[in-house]
Amino acid sequence: MGSAIEIALLGEVSARVDGLDVELGPARQRCVLAALAVDVNQAVSMSRLTERVWGAEPPPRSRATLHSYLSRLRQAFAGTTAVTLASRADGYALVTDESAVDLMRFRALRDEARRQRDDEAVARVLTEAAALWRGEPLTGVGGEWAGHTRDLLAGERDAAELDLVDARLRLGQGPELLATISARAAASPLDERVAAQHMRALAQAGRSTEALDRFRAVRALLVEEFGTEPGAELRELHEKLLLGDAGPAAEVPRQLPSAPAQFVGREEDLAELDDAMRTQGVAAIAGAGGMGKTWLALHWAHRNLHRFPDGQLFVDLRGFSPDETPMEPDVAVRGFLHALGLDASRVPADPQARAALFRGLTAQRRLLVVIDNAADAAQVLPLLPVGDTCRVLVTSRNRLPGLVTARAVGLDVLADSDASTVLAGRIGATRLTAEPLAVARLIDLCGGLPLALSIVGARVLTEPDLSLAAIARQLEELGLGALDADPSVSVPVVLSWSYRALTDRQKELFALLGMAPGEDIGPGAAASLAGLSTEDTCSTLRALEQASLISIGSGFRVRMHDLVRAYAAERPGHREEALRRLVDHHAHTAHANDRLIDPHRPLIDLDAAAAGTVVTPAADKAGALAWFDAERGTRRAVQQAAAWHGWNDRVVLLARVSHAYHQLRGHLDDELAMWQTAIDAADDPEERVVAHRIMGSSLGQVQRFDEAQHHLARSLALAEQVGEPLQLADAHGTLAWLWASRSEYGKAFEHAKAALPHYQKTGNQMLIALAHNNIGHCASEVGDTDHGREHARKALTLLHELRDRQGEATAVDTLARIEHQVGNHTAAVALYEHAIELCQAENDDYTTANMLTNLGHPHLALEQRDQATAVWERALDMFERQGREDEADRMRKKLAAVPRD
Repeated sequence: MGSAIEIALLGEVSARVDGLDVELGPARQRCVLAALAVDVNQAVSMSRLTERVWGAEPPPRSRATLHSYLSRLRQAFAGTTAVTLASRADGYALVTDESAVDLMRFRALRDEARRQRDDEAVARVLTEAAALWRGEPLTGVGGEWAGHTRDLLAGERDAAELDLVDARLRLGQGPELLATISARAAASPLDERVAAQHMRALAQAGRSTEALDRFRAVRALLVEEFGTEPGAELRELHEKLLLGDAGPAAEVPRQLPSAPAQFVGREEDLAELDDAMRTQGVAAIAGAGGMGKTWLALHWAHRNLHRFPDGQLFVDLRGFSPDETPMEPDVAVRGFLHALGLDASRVPADPQARAALFRGLTAQRRLLVVIDNAADAAQVLPLLPVGDTCRVLVTSRNRLPGLVTARAVGLDVLADSDASTVLAGRIGATRLTAEPLAVARLIDLCGGLPLALSIVGARVLTEPDLSLAAIARQLEELGLGALDADPSVSVPVVLSWSYRALTDRQKELFALLGMAPGEDIGPGAAASLAGLSTEDTCSTLRALEQASLISIGSGFRVRMHDLVRAYAAERPGHREEALRRLVDHHAHTAHANDRLIDPHRPLIDLDAAAAGTVVTPAADKAGALAWFDAERGTRRAVQQAAAWHGWNDRVVLLARVSHAYHQLRGHLDDELAMWQTAIDAADDPEERVVAHRIMGSSLGQVQRFDEAQHHLARSLALAEQVGEPLQLADAHGTLAWLWASRSEYGKAFEHAKAALPHYQKTGNQMLIALAHNNIGHCASEVGDTDHGREHARKALTLLHELRDRQGEATAVDTLARIEHQVGNHTAAVALYEHAIELCQAENDDYTTANMLTNLGHPHLALEQRDQATAVWERALDMFERQGREDEADRMRKKLAAVPRD
């Protein structure tokens, strides 16, 4: 029999053979084992292994040292053949049964749970998975790679725990889960999934009134922090609780565009889609542009909505847009995750982790995913859910041979009878039947293409006195004289015929819409593009819609078919002036709405907008957020257009006025892309300082620390050249934040100190107070108590003058910690008691419980055991009432350890 091997990563890194501990040596040697075990049975190159152990800048003899560590690990496992450190081309692999590694067992159990349909089985498997965790993953291993991996694994653990809670709530186990869920809700007050779990647990425990109170509290926080109402899941659960029904509710995305209004025919194609969805689950509709692929997909989708109670996802990948690059799959995945209700803070930074999370979230849902306008299979594959409960519809002008799991449904031109029905829907059956030969000729001239037929039908309506035969002759005279289903021939000719009938104003706006950046355009932007009033612009757009040249959706947002847009872009028009007005519309409207989102941000001096620009600021924060949401798909395209034209001031401005929105919504992909464009365009030194600083802080948020450090160092160097106090202060302050995020408090301390004199030059008392507080905090972390005390006191004085009681409590808490550190326990007791009073005045029970915990330590140091016991019992009671069970357990241990007389 072979030896029993256990390699543990979900806690302290360790290994056992036949129940006996294996001596793994020092921390870096353990890191080598962990770096191989996370990719068990896969080769890890020497360069990657070195980087995982030492970071980006390994010591000179790192390779020799690494070989030494590998040799010692081989000796440690020498007594068994069940595990091998095998040499591979330019690397090594840990070869063993995957089940020997606890991380792999956890993932296998998690994946098994996602395949289960029975909640009892889900709960049983996830409980087994949770039991594998023995603490923080990779404990005892340091370094950047270990820290990053630790965070990713903790995210996997949290996701599995939430899935387990959902399963147990569906089983009615809310009362026994209440303490755990309450603690998680207190720690994540804005996480709507956790809030929903909390409400369900309260309701199942017979505390429906508290559950309703919880909804109101969460709603108030969301409105205050983000200016948004709770999502669909919380609202639906709230309604059910009001009606006395505490059953489960789920986030249901509804992303499908409206159903086509005049869809006809395609019965054979619809039947083929039915069969493909039943047997394979994925169908790829292929056909030329203008053939009606999207209409067919949407018609099938709306006809089958009842089959997808968990919702519908939709994305236009813009695979054949004439003026835009196709959408990256990762951008689409991110959009799907948001639609599925995932808070931005819970979306992983790594693209592969995001794709895996999407597959996990959809594995057991009955969802329909519609992927429109795909360029190739590579664009589609990351968007495919797993399991057999979801269905996928893809449209493309290509056959997508690489999409091997899909049934190809080739779309041909409409049959004559169906084409006649399309025309009848536009011009009426009476006029159609009056000239059957002319109708047949029009159908032939349009090649059976739905797009061409729709445009011809709309044009016919504008000529009520002209016979259909005369209209057919007009098309023939333009060169459309033969049967041809090639849209490269029929659609442009039909468009040119329709274009001739437009007014000058309609022609101008039609041409400008063809070159407008972005996937669609709102009414204010269209008015700026046209240089007209919003009212005149909307009436012109309605005329273009009547001519079937554009479509107008919700929010009066305008879209064009790719073939129509390509034709429009070739028409004459005053493009540069119009585009400048469009860019200025976005810049000035975003600036006004940015002020509503974050009124405390420093003012930005704006040049006057170009003449004819329409600025449409919102009335309040909610409206401002809604505007930014609606324009998300166009904002980066507008910035790129500004960059192409060399309008560098507007390039940077668009990034600056989008910053608060991106942070609030968590759209860090947009943030990084826009600031990279701003860095490339910025020609003003102060603008470069800001661009590098915000780029660095955003990179730090996604844990790309080395890149963040590069940009922040660049920002600081430029700020020193510029010499502007606030720029210097912010550069140092952001570097202090970055180093503190990496637990490098010594470096953070230096930058926190360097920021203060520059903040003092600004005269902003709140910024100065926060700078003192940062210094006090960092000083206490590095043991410089005198420095910490001095700055904490200054922070306290300023915060008291500013009447910020919560800020005061934080400063007092810092002072109390310092006094306790240096042995002034009586002073520490008094300070902690004052901090507690300040917290209670603000009804901050959460922080009060923490400070009661701190207060017990100086009491105990003074041998005031009764007082220590009393405050810790108060803390325990608060922890229990707040559902903070882990902290309650630790407090019980503290109480049990208090010496008795």
